[in-house]
Amino acid sequence: MSNSANIFIGLMSGTSMDSIDAVAVSFQQRNLEFVACHSMDIPREVERNIRQLCHPGKDNIELYARTDQLLGRLFSQAVKELMTGAHITTDQIAAIGSHGQTIRHQPPGDMPGYSLQIGDPNIIATETGCTVVADFRRADMALGGQGAPLVPGFHQYLFAHPERTRVILNIGGIANVTLLHKDHCSGFDTGPGNLLLDAWCLKNTGAPFDDRGAWSKTGASNRALLDQLKQHAFFAQAPPKSTGREEFNLGWLEQQLNNHDLPTADVQASLTSFTAETISEAIAHADFPVDDILVCGGGAYNDELISQLDSCLAVNNLPKTNSTATLGLDPRWVEACAFAWLAAQRLIKTSGSIAEVTGATRATVLGGVFQP
Repeated sequence: MSNSANIFIGLMSGTSMDSIDAVAVSFQQRNLEFVACHSMDIPREVERNIRQLCHPGKDNIELYARTDQLLGRLFSQAVKELMTGAHITTDQIAAIGSHGQTIRHQPPGDMPGYSLQIGDPNIIATETGCTVVADFRRADMALGGQGAPLVPGFHQYLFAHPERTRVILNIGGIANVTLLHKDHCSGFDTGPGNLLLDAWCLKNTGAPFDDRGAWSKTGASNRALLDQLKQHAFFAQAPPKSTGREEFNLGWLEQQLNNHDLPTADVQASLTSFTAETISEAIAHADFPVDDILVCGGGAYNDELISQLDSCLAVNNLPKTNSTATLGLDPRWVEACAFAWLAAQRLIKTSGSIAEVTGATRATVLGGVFQP
């Protein structure tokens, strides 16, 4: 491996809040070289802190500050473990792109929007000895954008094909799609991905997620509940649009269940159908021929969800899904790679956002730079 600083590390902690994903990659022209990856669990007490900070109206400045520092140290630890395992030295790292942990995301509406991520990048820079790029969303929001989704630029860089129209579907806590037309790129959040599935599973089984959708498969989807869930105003909005835990959470789900007396497994089955149908309908509403639908994120491993999604896509005359692994990148690591790429864009002062996706007045360079 060369001693030149050509490796970028991407750090991602998503809506699930259960782990930190770290990848080491390098970029050359339109190629990504995957160097190494590492995942580290977030301690349960830190996860509890994050969840508390995510609840609107329960603001605690001291908890915010302490958790910001704790996460900064955890992100640093994940980077150092990745570097040790892959025998990467500090002088080989061009920069670390740290998304941070989102605790609030409010798209612009009657009031200006905001998006808050924690995991102090100053601590990451100090403890790793590496340049850190962080705070990726607020520059876009300063230009009137949603600050999300930010991965479409990376999807365009890595997955665009001159002769094929592709949809890149990221099923994280929230699901989002990137529409790679032959001549341009668009994208938006479609609604809940794993967020409600994980929350309901944890509440009723104690497991943090429904492994491969096995529990969901034991239930029966309830059409009345499903139709009720789909009445949420988000689904009627036109892109650009983004959403998060503020709109879709366990409290909201439990309110929706007030008029339903269903077995818990039937609720889980209904939530699986909810995710599958809303994704499929969002792609269908884009109203252009689609050649490929490629899935990444944790939802790619939920067999029952993917099975239902493929059925819904067929109803809408859309192709079945494939994994991004068929194009050379494991679904689990796509989002972390995106923030490594965004860090690379920042260092060369090139825009990472796509105005059509976020609704900003123009594309812009994203992220602040933090030196060790």
